[in-house]
Amino acid sequence: MIWKTFTKRSRARVTDVADIPLATRRAGDDGSPGQTLLNQPWSKTAEAVAAALAVRVDEGLTGEEAAVRKTRYGPNRLRAHPRRSLWRILFDQGKSLIVGLLVVAAAVAFLFGEVLEGWAVVVVILLNTAIGFFTEWRAVRSMEALFTLGTVTTRVRRDGQVRKIPAEDLVPGDVVVVEGGDVVTADLRLVESSKLQADESTLTGESLPVGKHPAPVAGQAPLAERSSMLYKGTAVTRGSGTAVVVKTGMATELGTISALVAEAEEGATPLEQRLNRLGRRLIGGTLAVAFLVVFTGIFTGKDLFLMIETGLALAVAAIPEGLPVVATIALARGLRRMARRNALVNRLSSVETLGATGVICTDKTGTLTENRMTLTRLVLEAGPIEAGGADGDFRLNGTPVDPQAHPVLRAALETGVLCNNASLYEGEAQATGDPLEVALLVAGTHAGLRREELVKKRPEVREEAFDADVKMMATVHAYDDQWRVAVKGAPEPVLDAATAILTDIGPRPLSEEERAQWLRRNEQLAAEGLRVLALATKTVADVRAAPYVDLVFIGLIGLMDPPRQEVRAAVEACRRAGIEVVMVTGDQPVTAQGIARAVGLSSDPEAAVVHGSAMKPLDRLSDEERARMLQARLFARVSPKQKLDLIELHQQAGHIVAMTGDGVNDAPALKKADIGVAMGQRGTQVAREAADMVLQDDAFSTIVAAVEEGRAIFENIRTFVRYLLSCNVSEVMVVGLAALVGTTLPILPLQILFLNLVTDVFPALALGLGAGAAGIMERPPRQANEPLITRRHGLGIVLYGVVFTAAVLAAMVLARQWLGRSPAEAVTISFLTLAFAQLWHVFNMREPGTSLWRNEITRNGYVWGAVALCTALILGAVYVPGLAAVLQVHPPDPAGWILVAGMSLVPLLVGQLGKRFGAGILVI
Repeated sequence: MIWKTFTKRSRARVTDVADIPLATRRAGDDGSPGQTLLNQPWSKTAEAVAAALAVRVDEGLTGEEAAVRKTRYGPNRLRAHPRRSLWRILFDQGKSLIVGLLVVAAAVAFLFGEVLEGWAVVVVILLNTAIGFFTEWRAVRSMEALFTLGTVTTRVRRDGQVRKIPAEDLVPGDVVVVEGGDVVTADLRLVESSKLQADESTLTGESLPVGKHPAPVAGQAPLAERSSMLYKGTAVTRGSGTAVVVKTGMATELGTISALVAEAEEGATPLEQRLNRLGRRLIGGTLAVAFLVVFTGIFTGKDLFLMIETGLALAVAAIPEGLPVVATIALARGLRRMARRNALVNRLSSVETLGATGVICTDKTGTLTENRMTLTRLVLEAGPIEAGGADGDFRLNGTPVDPQAHPVLRAALETGVLCNNASLYEGEAQATGDPLEVALLVAGTHAGLRREELVKKRPEVREEAFDADVKMMATVHAYDDQWRVAVKGAPEPVLDAATAILTDIGPRPLSEEERAQWLRRNEQLAAEGLRVLALATKTVADVRAAPYVDLVFIGLIGLMDPPRQEVRAAVEACRRAGIEVVMVTGDQPVTAQGIARAVGLSSDPEAAVVHGSAMKPLDRLSDEERARMLQARLFARVSPKQKLDLIELHQQAGHIVAMTGDGVNDAPALKKADIGVAMGQRGTQVAREAADMVLQDDAFSTIVAAVEEGRAIFENIRTFVRYLLSCNVSEVMVVGLAALVGTTLPILPLQILFLNLVTDVFPALALGLGAGAAGIMERPPRQANEPLITRRHGLGIVLYGVVFTAAVLAAMVLARQWLGRSPAEAVTISFLTLAFAQLWHVFNMREPGTSLWRNEITRNGYVWGAVALCTALILGAVYVPGLAAVLQVHPPDPAGWILVAGMSLVPLLVGQLGKRFGAGILVI
C-alpha cells in the first residue's frame, strides 16, 4: 500500500513530455504514440521534438493551451522545502538547556514533597514554552513569507510574442528565449543558438562552460555531452538561443537529483554562533556559581531542598532563555522592514555584515541612474541629429528630418532595430530586454521601422551575441541575393573594425584622421553624460563571413540615462556614515565623471578616473599604487577580473565591501564581496542567485537604507543582550552574595523564575523591535570582528549588577531594621525592588549623548507596552491570592511600597547620571 501511494503521488507530480495528451503528440515508430520520439530528446532533431509537442517555434503556445497544460501537469517547481509544522516548533521548545534545568527543578521539588513548588515550576515551564512557541511561530512564518517575495521569470514566446512570465508557469511545449546571464528554469531542447555556452557545474561538476548547439547527439550520450540540451538550474554564460521545454518540475534532471538527496541541515549563521558562544560561557560560569552557592548554603546549615532549588533557579536565572527567540524575531522583523524598502536579503547572516559595510562599489547604469534609456542624439557624417522630443521627432540643425527620406539616418535606425534582442508589444506599453535595446526599438518605431516588419522583409539568419571581450554584437540578415550584417557596440572597437563611412551618396573610405575625429566626438558625447554606441553595417556574399572586419561605419548614437534624483542625498548619507562609495563601470571615463558630478560623488570636473587598461594585478602593485587605488573613487572600462581585484584590495585593507552587479559576468564579484547586491529589475538570474541581497527597485538609495536597517538590527540585538545579561547577572549576584554571607535569601527560587519569565522576555522583545537610534548613520562602520558584547560592555554589565545588588540588599536590610518587618515581608520588599529595578533598567539602554526624555527607547511604543504589561504582572504576583501564595509574597503597606519605589529607582538614577556626566563604564 505504501509503495502504491508513493507511486501515485510521484506520477501526479512528474511533468514529462510523455504525459502530454495523445492528441497533441505524434506517433512513434514502435507503435506507441510518441514514446520512441520523446525519449532522449537530445538525440532527435529540434523540428521532430517541436512537432511531438504540437508547438510552432515561431509562434509558441497559445495562452489557452498553456493554461490547459499547467492545469494538467502543475507548476514548474521542485519539491518545496517543507514548512516547519506547529508540532515541530512546539517540540523544539523542549530541546533547550533551560527547559531541562526547569524539569530537574520540578523533579527535585516533587521528590522532596514540595508539591506546590513543583507544580509552580511546571506552570513556569508551560508559560515559557507557550511564549517561546508563539514568538518563534511568528518569526518562522515571517521568514517563510519573506522568501516568497522573490519571483524568477523566464522569457517565453506565446501567441507569437515574447514576454516574461513566472518560471513556475512554464509547461512542456513552451518556447523559451535565453541569453547570457539567464538561469535555465526547465529542461530545454535547443532549436536555435548563437555562441551559446552554459555553466553546468551544478549537475556535472565541470567547472568550464560548455558549448551548446541544436544538432542532435547520440542517444546514449552522458549528460555532460548532451550539447543540444539546457538543463534546469544551470546558467547561460554567453550567447543566445531559442529552445523548447521538454521537462519541468521534478521530472527535470535537477528534480531527479533533488528527490534523491536528503535535505542537509543548515549551519548556524555568524550571529547565531556568537550567541551560542555567549550562551556556553554563561552556562559554564553560572553552573560554577550555582554549585558554590549550594555548597556554601548547605555548609552554613540552610535547608538542603531550599539550596538545591536555589542553585537550579540561579542556573536558570543567569541564562537568558529569551535570547534566541528575541534574536530571531528581531532579525525577521528587520528583514521584513528591508523588504518593504525594496531590499530582499537572501541570507540571514548578511544582516550583521550589512551593518559593518565600509565600502560600496557600485555600477552606474540603473543604480546611480534611472536605467530609462532614451535615444537623444545621432551623430552622422552629415552632422548631429537631435532625437526624441514630445513626438519622438528628428531634427538636423533645428529642422525636422524625415528618416525615410534621409538614407544615412534610416540606415542608422534600421541597424539599431535589426541588431537587437529586445521586444515591444502592445504598442510601446510593454517591453522586454535590455533598456538600451528597447530605446533603439522605440526610436525605430517613431521612424516607422518596426522590427517585426523588418525581419519579415530581411529574415535574421545568424546572430553573433554580444561578447564582453569584443564589446560588439552582430546579426546577419537575408538581403536580396546577399547578406546584410548589422553591428552595434562600443565606439572604439567598431571604429577599429571600420574601413569606410556611410554618406548620403554611399560608402567612402574612412581615413585615420577621420577616425580620430570620431573618437573625439565620442568623448564629447560621453562628457555630456550620454551612453554612446557606434553603428556599422556591411554586405557580404557568404553568410559565414567574419562579422567584425571591413565594416562601413554609420555613426554614433547617444542615449540619455538621467541620474536618479535621490542618489545625491544617499551618497551624502554614506559620507556622513563613514562609508566610501566607489563607482565601478564598464562605461567610458568621461561618462563616469559626468554622472559622478551629477550625483555628488565628485565635485571635481577633472576627477581622476582609473581606466581598466591601467589597472595592474594585485601582486604587481607597489605600496604607492595600492594606496592610490584605495583612494580612487571612479573606475571605468573595468573587466570582471578587475572587479575581483578591486574587492580584494579593499578587503585586504580591512574594509567590509558591498558590490553591486547585474550581469552574469558580475557573479564572481558578487560572491567575492562581503555583501553582493544584485539588481532585481534588470539583473540576470545568475547575478540574483549569487548575491546576498537583491534590490527590487535597482536604486542605490535602497542599499543605503539596507545598511541603515542592518546597523539598527545589530544594535537592537546588542542592546537587548546587554539588558538581559545585566538583569540576570544582578539576580545571580543578589542570591549568591546572600548565600555566601549566610543571610536570608533576598529572593526565593520561584520568585527568581517569575522575574526571569517577566523581565527577560517582554522588555527585551520590545528593545529588539525598536527602529534604531536617530543618529545611527552618523557613526563610522563597526569593525567586522567586533564581538557582540565587547570588554567595555561586559564591565558595564557587571557594574550594573553591583548597583542592583546593593539596592536590593539595602532594601531588605532597611525593611528589617528600619520598618521592623518580618523576614518573609522583607523578602517580598527585596523581590519587588529587584523586579521594578529591572523594569526601570530598560531606560538605561538609551544611547549615550541622547536626551533623557527623547531617545530611541522612549520613542519605542513597544517599550511602554512592555513596562505596562510587566507592571501589571508584578502587581498580580502581589495581589492575586493564588499567585501570591505560590510565590510566597505578602502585600506591602504604604511604607513598604515607598521603600520599594525609592530603592528600585537607584539603578536607573545611577545609570542616567553616568550617561549625563560620562561616568566611565556606565556610559554604555
